[in-house]
Amino acid sequence: MLGHAADRWLGDPRRFHPVAGFGSVATRWERRLYADDRSAGVLYLLTLVGGSTGLAIALERSCRKPLLRALSTAAVTWAVLGGRSLEREAQAVHGLLTSGDVDGARRRLRNLVGRDTANLTPDEIARAVIESVAENTSDAVVTSYFWGAVAGMPGLVMHRAANTLDAMVGHHNVRYERFGWAAARFDDLIGYPGARMAGLLVVALSPNPGAAWAAWRRDAAGHPSPNAGVVEASFAGALGIRLGGTNTYYGNRTEHRALMGDGRTPTPDDIPPTTDLARRVGWAAAAVAAGVSLLRCGRLSMRD
Repeated sequence: MLGHAADRWLGDPRRFHPVAGFGSVATRWERRLYADDRSAGVLYLLTLVGGSTGLAIALERSCRKPLLRALSTAAVTWAVLGGRSLEREAQAVHGLLTSGDVDGARRRLRNLVGRDTANLTPDEIARAVIESVAENTSDAVVTSYFWGAVAGMPGLVMHRAANTLDAMVGHHNVRYERFGWAAARFDDLIGYPGARMAGLLVVALSPNPGAAWAAWRRDAAGHPSPNAGVVEASFAGALGIRLGGTNTYYGNRTEHRALMGDGRTPTPDDIPPTTDLARRVGWAAAAVAAGVSLLRCGRLSMRD
């Protein structure tokens, strides 16, 4: 809970962020290891995720005093979360749209999405923001808490390392189709339970739980990602809007995403309710993870 409060207060630091440092190491390792085949990608994933998780195991074992362990867990939690920074980026795009600076909003949107943004209309920008906030609330907040509750600091670090590698190399393009395959599939695997947890929290906290649940059950399977579809569909139902449609990537690849939700087309005015729902989901995920951790520690104490 301290780590979550730190993320809400501070967000990501502009310099010397641990995740950015991990990304720099991963970039240098990619230059040395890259080959256009899956085996090189598997080695890339195992060394980086295994190495960072091993460091987290060593850190946790070295924290023998309860206060030190609590503070270390809080620091690692703050480092791996991205909820506050995600919200700030969404709010920045919304502010630019509100002021009429559509070109500025298109440029700022590149911090949130991988699709081409050069020709997006304000409503298409809003859809992209909402889809990114939904997906990353699962990826950058809820799923981290799931693995933190299951495995403590090593779980937090393992998930953030894997998710970062997926963001870096898990792309469908000429360079990464084979090399990034392992990172993408592993991220899908470890993201599976967290995405369902995120969907349940969206339903529970939604102003319209029935619509959120119905959109999830009906529409999530149409998304190309086994995890993003769950949270995007549940957000769409919760907010009474329709997500999905045509996206363009890398200038020459077009994806026609299945529609999710049965509401109206989103507009820039839907961005603030989206970030509000994401914020509440983040706090709920932190509380659930803390509760599970306390129960797990209580059982261990009873055994001792």
